Amino acid sequence: MASEQMKPVALLLLVLNFCMYVIVLGIGSWSMNRAIDYGFIIGPGFNLPAHFSPIYFPMGNAATGFLVTFALIAGVVGVASAIVGLNHIRTWTGDSLPSAASAATISWTLTLLAMGFACKEIELSIRNSRLRTMEAFLIILSATQLLYIAAIHGASSFRRT
Repeated sequence: MASEQMKPVALLLLVLNFCMYVIVLGIGSWSMNRAIDYGFIIGPGFNLPAHFSPIYFPMGNAATGFLVTFALIAGVVGVASAIVGLNHIRTWTGDSLPSAASAATISWTLTLLAMGFACKEIELSIRNSRLRTMEAFLIILSATQLLYIAAIHGASSFRRT
């Protein structure tokens, strides 16, 4: 009974997380594309700039490169986790729970890592509105992904009794 009551909650959190991870991927992809297009030009006959960094982003601050890199990784793993979670919610058995829970936990830990860089970027202040949006989504995702993990684990404890 309680297991079936958690299914719509888990589905709602799963769809919400999927949409937010797709938005993080979109903003992160835009940032990466902009960094590639407007970053340092290196080639034959060009000298490296004095403070060259392979994670240089023409917008934001010193934490932007790390934030975007880890946000893209967290976004890809988060979308994959949502696909596995959708399979778990479709079957809603104890056999599909371990894969959904482990994928969600890995996604959550990577989101926490990206959120840490988002907090550092907030502390350093200089950033544009797209980066602020990505920071906000990562902070919200760190909470909603944890709630999703709790929802699928909470439902599984009721199924065993």
